[in-house]
Amino acid sequence: MTSTVLPSAQRLVIKVGSSLVTNDGKGLDHTALSRWAKEIAELARQGKQVVLVSSGAIAEGVARLGWSSKPSAVHEKQAAAAVGQMGLCRAYEAAFQEYGLTCAQVLLTHEDLSDRTRYLNARSTLLTLLQLGVIPIINENDTVVTAEIKFGDNDTLGALVTNLIEGDALVILTDQTGLYTADPRSNPDATLVRFATAGDEALEAMAGGAGSSVGTGGMYTKIIAAKRAARSGAATIIACGRETDVLTRLAAGEAIGTQLTAHTTPLHAKKQWIADHLQLKGRVTLDAGAVRALKQGGSSLLPIGVSAVEGEFLRGEVVSCIDGNGVEIARGLINYSSQETSRILRHPTGQIEAILGYIDEAELIHRDNLVIS
Repeated sequence: MTSTVLPSAQRLVIKVGSSLVTNDGKGLDHTALSRWAKEIAELARQGKQVVLVSSGAIAEGVARLGWSSKPSAVHEKQAAAAVGQMGLCRAYEAAFQEYGLTCAQVLLTHEDLSDRTRYLNARSTLLTLLQLGVIPIINENDTVVTAEIKFGDNDTLGALVTNLIEGDALVILTDQTGLYTADPRSNPDATLVRFATAGDEALEAMAGGAGSSVGTGGMYTKIIAAKRAARSGAATIIACGRETDVLTRLAAGEAIGTQLTAHTTPLHAKKQWIADHLQLKGRVTLDAGAVRALKQGGSSLLPIGVSAVEGEFLRGEVVSCIDGNGVEIARGLINYSSQETSRILRHPTGQIEAILGYIDEAELIHRDNLVIS
Protein backbone atom coordinates (compact mmCIF):
# COMPACT_ATOMS: atom_id res chain seq x y z
CA MET A 1 0.00 0.00 0.00
CA THR A 2 1.47 3.34 -1.04
CA SER A 3 -1.44 5.78 -0.82
CA THR A 4 -3.79 6.99 1.87
CA VAL A 5 -7.52 6.49 2.28
CA LEU A 6 -8.17 10.22 2.06
CA PRO A 7 -8.64 10.53 -1.71
CA SER A 8 -11.81 8.41 -1.51
CA ALA A 9 -12.94 9.57 1.94
CA GLN A 10 -15.90 11.95 1.82
CA ARG A 11 -16.48 12.69 5.50
CA LEU A 12 -13.43 13.56 7.60
CA VAL A 13 -12.73 14.39 11.21
CA ILE A 14 -9.49 16.34 11.61
CA LYS A 15 -7.99 16.79 15.07
CA VAL A 16 -5.29 19.39 15.69
CA GLY A 17 -3.49 19.42 19.01
CA SER A 18 -2.59 22.34 21.25
CA SER A 19 1.01 22.43 20.06
CA LEU A 20 -0.21 23.09 16.50
CA VAL A 21 -2.58 25.97 17.25
CA THR A 22 -0.78 27.82 20.05
CA ASN A 23 2.52 29.60 20.49
CA ASP A 24 4.06 26.97 22.74
CA GLY A 25 0.97 27.12 24.93
CA LYS A 26 1.10 30.92 25.19
CA GLY A 27 -1.99 32.03 23.29
CA LEU A 28 -3.19 31.18 19.80
CA ASP A 29 -0.96 31.00 16.75
CA HIS A 30 -3.15 32.88 14.28
CA THR A 31 -0.84 32.05 11.37
CA ALA A 32 -1.31 28.36 12.10
CA LEU A 33 -5.10 28.72 12.32
CA SER A 34 -5.13 30.48 8.95
CA ARG A 35 -3.12 27.62 7.51
CA TRP A 36 -5.63 25.02 8.73
CA ALA A 37 -8.49 27.09 7.35
CA LYS A 38 -6.78 27.27 3.96
CA GLU A 39 -6.16 23.52 3.78
CA ILE A 40 -9.65 22.61 5.00
CA ALA A 41 -11.12 25.03 2.46
CA GLU A 42 -9.30 23.11 -0.25
CA LEU A 43 -10.75 19.83 1.04
CA ALA A 44 -14.21 21.40 1.02
CA ARG A 45 -13.64 22.56 -2.55
CA GLN A 46 -12.98 18.91 -3.43
CA GLY A 47 -16.42 18.03 -2.10
CA LYS A 48 -15.34 16.61 1.26
CA GLN A 49 -17.24 17.22 4.49
CA VAL A 50 -14.90 18.21 7.32
CA VAL A 51 -15.32 18.38 11.08
CA LEU A 52 -12.47 20.04 12.96
CA VAL A 53 -11.65 19.01 16.54
CA SER A 54 -9.41 21.69 17.94
CA SER A 55 -7.65 22.23 21.25
CA GLY A 56 -6.34 25.60 22.37
CA ALA A 57 -9.08 27.21 24.50
CA ILE A 58 -7.31 26.89 27.84
CA ALA A 59 -3.96 28.05 26.42
CA GLU A 60 -5.66 31.11 24.90
CA GLY A 61 -7.48 31.79 28.17
CA VAL A 62 -4.24 31.63 30.14
CA ALA A 63 -2.72 34.20 27.78
CA ARG A 64 -5.74 36.51 27.91
CA LEU A 65 -5.82 36.37 31.70
CA GLY A 66 -2.13 37.22 31.87
CA TRP A 67 -1.18 34.06 33.76
CA SER A 68 2.37 32.79 33.47
CA SER A 69 1.44 29.11 33.22
CA LYS A 70 -1.48 26.70 32.91
CA PRO A 71 -3.22 26.43 36.31
CA SER A 72 -3.67 23.15 38.17
CA ALA A 73 -6.90 23.99 40.02
CA VAL A 74 -10.01 22.74 38.22
CA HIS A 75 -12.01 25.96 38.67
CA GLU A 76 -9.14 28.03 37.26
CA LYS A 77 -8.84 25.73 34.22
CA GLN A 78 -12.58 26.09 33.68
CA ALA A 79 -12.31 29.88 33.91
CA ALA A 80 -9.42 29.88 31.43
CA ALA A 81 -11.41 27.67 29.05
CA ALA A 82 -14.40 30.02 29.24
CA VAL A 83 -12.25 33.04 28.41
CA GLY A 84 -10.14 31.26 25.81
CA GLN A 85 -13.05 29.69 23.92
CA MET A 86 -14.16 33.18 22.93
CA GLY A 87 -10.80 33.87 21.35
CA LEU A 88 -10.60 30.46 19.69
CA CYS A 89 -13.99 30.89 18.02
CA ARG A 90 -13.25 34.43 16.93
CA ALA A 91 -9.92 33.41 15.41
CA TYR A 92 -11.35 30.45 13.51
CA GLU A 93 -14.32 32.47 12.27
CA ALA A 94 -12.00 35.12 10.85
CA ALA A 95 -9.72 32.50 9.30
CA PHE A 96 -12.50 30.59 7.54
CA GLN A 97 -14.24 33.76 6.36
CA GLU A 98 -11.19 34.49 4.23
CA TYR A 99 -12.14 31.43 2.16
CA GLY A 100 -15.87 32.03 2.11
CA LEU A 101 -16.65 29.34 4.67
CA THR A 102 -18.95 29.48 7.66
CA CYS A 103 -17.96 27.65 10.82
CA ALA A 104 -19.91 26.64 13.92
CA GLN A 105 -18.88 26.03 17.53
CA VAL A 106 -19.95 22.73 19.09
CA LEU A 107 -18.91 22.01 22.69
CA LEU A 108 -19.44 18.45 23.90
CA THR A 109 -19.21 16.55 27.16
CA HIS A 110 -19.16 12.83 27.78
CA GLU A 111 -22.72 13.10 29.11
CA ASP A 112 -23.82 14.44 25.72
CA LEU A 113 -22.65 11.22 24.10
CA SER A 114 -23.56 8.75 26.87
CA ASP A 115 -27.22 9.83 26.96
CA ARG A 116 -28.95 8.23 23.96
CA THR A 117 -31.29 11.16 23.24
CA ARG A 118 -28.56 13.79 23.48
CA TYR A 119 -26.28 11.57 21.39
CA LEU A 120 -28.83 11.43 18.58
CA ASN A 121 -29.47 15.17 18.85
CA ALA A 122 -25.73 15.91 18.57
CA ARG A 123 -25.51 13.61 15.55
CA SER A 124 -28.45 15.32 13.82
CA THR A 125 -26.99 18.77 14.45
CA LEU A 126 -23.56 17.87 13.09
CA LEU A 127 -24.94 16.15 10.00
CA THR A 128 -27.18 19.14 9.30
CA LEU A 129 -24.23 21.53 9.58
CA LEU A 130 -22.23 19.39 7.16
CA GLN A 131 -25.10 19.30 4.69
CA LEU A 132 -25.22 23.10 4.85
CA GLY A 133 -21.52 23.30 4.02
CA VAL A 134 -20.61 24.58 7.48
CA ILE A 135 -17.36 23.57 9.21
CA PRO A 136 -18.17 22.38 12.76
CA ILE A 137 -15.35 23.18 15.19
CA ILE A 138 -15.56 20.86 18.17
CA ASN A 139 -13.93 21.00 21.56
CA GLU A 140 -14.67 19.52 24.94
CA ASN A 141 -16.79 21.79 27.12
CA ASP A 142 -14.01 22.37 29.64
CA THR A 143 -16.02 25.03 31.45
CA VAL A 144 -18.34 22.45 33.01
CA VAL A 145 -16.59 19.07 33.03
CA THR A 146 -14.58 17.62 35.89
CA ALA A 147 -11.83 15.00 35.87
CA GLU A 148 -14.35 12.24 36.54
CA ILE A 149 -16.39 12.94 33.40
CA LYS A 150 -13.76 14.20 30.95
CA PHE A 151 -13.05 12.55 27.63
CA GLY A 152 -9.44 12.75 28.76
CA ASP A 153 -8.01 14.20 25.56
CA ASN A 154 -9.11 15.40 22.16
CA ASP A 155 -7.75 12.26 20.45
CA THR A 156 -10.52 10.34 22.19
CA LEU A 157 -13.04 13.08 21.41
CA GLY A 158 -12.02 12.95 17.75
CA ALA A 159 -12.61 9.20 17.60
CA LEU A 160 -16.02 9.47 19.28
CA VAL A 161 -17.06 12.24 16.89
CA THR A 162 -15.90 10.11 13.96
CA ASN A 163 -18.17 7.32 15.15
CA LEU A 164 -20.98 9.76 15.89
CA ILE A 165 -21.15 11.05 12.31
CA GLU A 166 -19.96 7.80 10.69
CA GLY A 167 -16.89 9.46 9.26
CA ASP A 168 -14.73 7.75 6.68
CA ALA A 169 -11.45 8.78 8.27
CA LEU A 170 -9.95 10.41 11.35
CA VAL A 171 -6.83 12.52 10.81
CA ILE A 172 -4.86 13.19 14.00
CA LEU A 173 -2.32 15.95 13.47
CA THR A 174 0.42 16.16 16.05
CA ASP A 175 3.95 17.45 16.53
CA GLN A 176 5.29 13.92 15.99
CA THR A 177 6.05 12.22 12.67
CA GLY A 178 3.87 9.21 13.40
CA LEU A 179 4.11 5.91 15.25
CA TYR A 180 7.56 4.35 15.54
CA THR A 181 8.45 0.76 16.42
CA ALA A 182 10.26 2.21 19.45
CA ASP A 183 11.08 5.62 20.90
CA PRO A 184 13.33 7.19 18.23
CA ARG A 185 14.80 9.56 20.83
CA SER A 186 16.44 6.65 22.64
CA ASN A 187 16.53 3.86 20.04
CA PRO A 188 18.42 4.58 16.80
CA ASP A 189 16.94 1.44 15.21
CA ALA A 190 13.36 2.68 15.55
CA THR A 191 11.49 2.87 12.26
CA LEU A 192 8.28 4.66 11.28
CA VAL A 193 5.21 2.45 10.99
CA ARG A 194 3.66 3.49 7.69
CA PHE A 195 0.66 1.14 7.49
CA ALA A 196 -0.91 -1.14 10.09
CA THR A 197 -4.26 -2.37 11.34
CA ALA A 198 -6.09 -0.44 14.05
CA GLY A 199 -6.56 -2.54 17.16
CA ASP A 200 -3.37 -4.56 16.72
CA GLU A 201 -2.10 -5.10 20.27
CA ALA A 202 1.48 -4.72 19.08
CA LEU A 203 0.80 -1.06 18.32
CA GLU A 204 -0.07 -0.31 21.94
CA ALA A 205 3.23 -1.84 23.02
CA MET A 206 5.07 0.48 20.61
CA ALA A 207 3.33 3.65 21.77
CA GLY A 208 4.95 5.76 24.46
CA GLY A 209 3.76 8.56 26.77
CA ALA A 210 2.99 12.18 26.01
CA GLY A 211 5.68 13.76 23.87
CA SER A 212 4.56 17.37 24.17
CA SER A 213 4.53 19.70 27.15
CA VAL A 214 1.47 21.48 25.80
CA GLY A 215 -0.96 18.70 24.88
CA THR A 216 -2.52 16.02 27.09
CA GLY A 217 -2.32 13.03 24.75
CA GLY A 218 0.74 11.02 23.80
CA MET A 219 1.03 8.42 21.03
CA TYR A 220 -0.76 5.82 23.15
CA THR A 221 -3.96 7.88 23.21
CA LYS A 222 -3.79 8.17 19.42
CA ILE A 223 -3.48 4.39 19.01
CA ILE A 224 -6.48 3.86 21.29
CA ALA A 225 -8.39 6.56 19.39
CA ALA A 226 -7.70 4.72 16.11
CA LYS A 227 -8.99 1.51 17.70
CA ARG A 228 -12.20 3.30 18.71
CA ALA A 229 -12.68 4.90 15.30
CA ALA A 230 -12.23 1.52 13.62
CA ARG A 231 -15.41 0.28 15.30
CA SER A 232 -17.43 2.36 12.85
CA GLY A 233 -15.18 1.38 9.94
CA ALA A 234 -13.07 4.55 9.88
CA ALA A 235 -9.35 4.56 9.15
CA THR A 236 -7.02 6.80 11.16
CA ILE A 237 -4.00 8.74 9.97
CA ILE A 238 -1.48 10.06 12.50
CA ALA A 239 0.73 12.67 10.87
CA CYS A 240 2.94 15.62 11.69
CA GLY A 241 1.00 18.85 11.46
CA ARG A 242 4.18 20.76 10.73
CA GLU A 243 4.49 19.12 7.30
CA THR A 244 3.84 21.61 4.51
CA ASP A 245 0.30 21.26 3.08
CA VAL A 246 -0.13 18.02 5.01
CA LEU A 247 -3.91 17.78 4.55
CA THR A 248 -3.99 18.49 0.84
CA ARG A 249 -1.08 16.11 0.24
CA LEU A 250 -2.85 13.37 2.18
CA ALA A 251 -6.00 14.04 0.17
CA ALA A 252 -3.94 13.65 -3.00
CA GLY A 253 -2.90 10.18 -1.86
CA GLU A 254 0.57 10.85 -0.50
CA ALA A 255 1.58 8.55 2.37
CA ILE A 256 2.51 10.76 5.31
CA GLY A 257 2.86 9.52 8.86
CA THR A 258 1.06 6.37 10.01
CA GLN A 259 -2.18 5.00 8.59
CA LEU A 260 -4.18 2.54 10.70
CA THR A 261 -6.92 0.78 8.78
CA ALA A 262 -10.09 -0.73 10.22
CA HIS A 263 -10.32 -4.49 9.76
CA THR A 264 -13.55 -5.33 11.57
CA THR A 265 -17.12 -5.08 10.36
CA PRO A 266 -18.59 -1.74 11.53
CA LEU A 267 -20.86 -2.06 14.53
CA HIS A 268 -24.57 -1.35 14.29
CA ALA A 269 -25.29 2.26 15.34
CA LYS A 270 -26.81 1.34 18.69
CA LYS A 271 -23.96 -1.02 19.55
CA GLN A 272 -21.50 1.67 18.52
CA TRP A 273 -23.10 4.00 21.05
CA ILE A 274 -22.79 1.32 23.74
CA ALA A 275 -19.13 0.64 22.89
CA ASP A 276 -18.23 4.34 23.07
CA HIS A 277 -19.21 4.77 26.72
CA LEU A 278 -16.10 5.86 28.62
CA GLN A 279 -17.63 5.85 32.08
CA LEU A 280 -19.65 2.79 33.11
CA LYS A 281 -22.10 2.53 35.98
CA GLY A 282 -20.91 -0.85 37.22
CA ARG A 283 -19.75 -4.29 36.24
CA VAL A 284 -20.77 -7.92 36.53
CA THR A 285 -18.38 -10.85 36.83
CA LEU A 286 -19.06 -13.82 34.56
CA ASP A 287 -18.19 -17.46 35.10
CA ALA A 288 -16.21 -19.39 32.48
CA GLY A 289 -19.33 -20.83 30.88
CA ALA A 290 -20.89 -17.42 30.38
CA VAL A 291 -17.66 -16.04 28.92
CA ARG A 292 -17.61 -18.85 26.34
CA ALA A 293 -21.29 -18.37 25.53
CA LEU A 294 -20.81 -14.67 24.85
CA LYS A 295 -17.52 -14.83 22.96
CA GLN A 296 -18.06 -18.00 20.96
CA GLY A 297 -21.80 -18.48 20.78
CA GLY A 298 -23.03 -14.90 20.41
CA SER A 299 -25.50 -15.55 23.22
CA SER A 300 -27.35 -13.20 25.55
CA LEU A 301 -26.14 -12.91 29.13
CA LEU A 302 -28.33 -14.83 31.58
CA PRO A 303 -28.37 -14.33 35.38
CA ILE A 304 -27.13 -17.86 36.02
CA GLY A 305 -23.77 -16.99 34.41
CA VAL A 306 -23.07 -14.03 36.73
CA SER A 307 -21.10 -14.57 39.94
CA ALA A 308 -20.71 -11.02 41.31
CA VAL A 309 -21.98 -7.44 40.92
CA GLU A 310 -20.09 -4.17 41.51
CA GLY A 311 -21.33 -0.61 41.49
CA GLU A 312 -24.79 0.90 41.53
CA PHE A 313 -26.78 0.99 38.31
CA LEU A 314 -30.34 1.15 37.09
CA ARG A 315 -32.17 -0.80 34.41
CA GLY A 316 -31.08 0.36 30.95
CA GLU A 317 -27.63 1.64 31.96
CA VAL A 318 -24.38 0.44 30.40
CA VAL A 319 -22.30 -1.97 32.48
CA SER A 320 -19.08 -3.88 31.90
CA CYS A 321 -18.95 -7.67 31.78
CA ILE A 322 -15.64 -9.03 33.11
CA ASP A 323 -14.14 -12.48 33.46
CA GLY A 324 -12.67 -13.95 36.64
CA ASN A 325 -9.40 -12.09 36.05
CA GLY A 326 -11.08 -8.70 35.81
CA VAL A 327 -10.66 -8.42 32.03
CA GLU A 328 -13.57 -6.82 30.20
CA ILE A 329 -15.00 -9.20 27.63
CA ALA A 330 -18.20 -7.29 26.82
CA ARG A 331 -20.43 -4.38 27.79
CA GLY A 332 -24.10 -3.79 27.34
CA LEU A 333 -27.44 -2.35 28.43
CA ILE A 334 -28.57 -4.26 31.50
CA ASN A 335 -32.22 -5.18 32.07
CA TYR A 336 -32.13 -5.14 35.88
CA SER A 337 -30.74 -2.77 38.52
CA SER A 338 -27.67 -3.62 40.59
CA GLN A 339 -29.87 -4.59 43.54
CA GLU A 340 -32.06 -6.80 41.39
CA THR A 341 -29.06 -8.37 39.68
CA SER A 342 -27.51 -9.19 43.06
CA ARG A 343 -30.64 -11.10 44.01
CA ILE A 344 -31.02 -13.13 40.80
CA LEU A 345 -27.38 -13.89 39.97
CA ARG A 346 -26.50 -17.59 39.88
CA HIS A 347 -30.18 -18.41 39.36
CA PRO A 348 -31.85 -19.74 36.20
CA THR A 349 -34.21 -17.50 34.27
CA GLY A 350 -37.20 -19.53 35.42
CA GLN A 351 -36.65 -18.37 39.01
CA ILE A 352 -36.50 -14.61 38.36
CA GLU A 353 -40.20 -14.01 38.95
CA ALA A 354 -40.22 -16.07 42.14
CA ILE A 355 -37.24 -14.12 43.53
CA LEU A 356 -38.24 -10.59 42.49
CA GLY A 357 -42.01 -10.98 42.31
CA TYR A 358 -41.94 -9.95 38.64
CA ILE A 359 -39.91 -10.52 35.46
CA ASP A 360 -39.04 -7.74 33.02
CA GLU A 361 -36.79 -9.70 30.66
CA ALA A 362 -35.57 -13.29 30.50
CA GLU A 363 -32.01 -12.07 29.84
CA LEU A 364 -29.80 -9.95 32.04
CA ILE A 365 -28.37 -8.38 28.85
CA HIS A 366 -29.89 -9.25 25.48
CA ARG A 367 -27.38 -10.00 22.72
CA ASP A 368 -28.81 -7.15 20.62
CA ASN A 369 -27.67 -4.78 23.38
CA LEU A 370 -24.31 -6.46 23.98
CA VAL A 371 -20.93 -5.54 22.48
CA ILE A 372 -18.03 -7.98 22.70
CA SER A 373 -14.76 -6.23 23.56
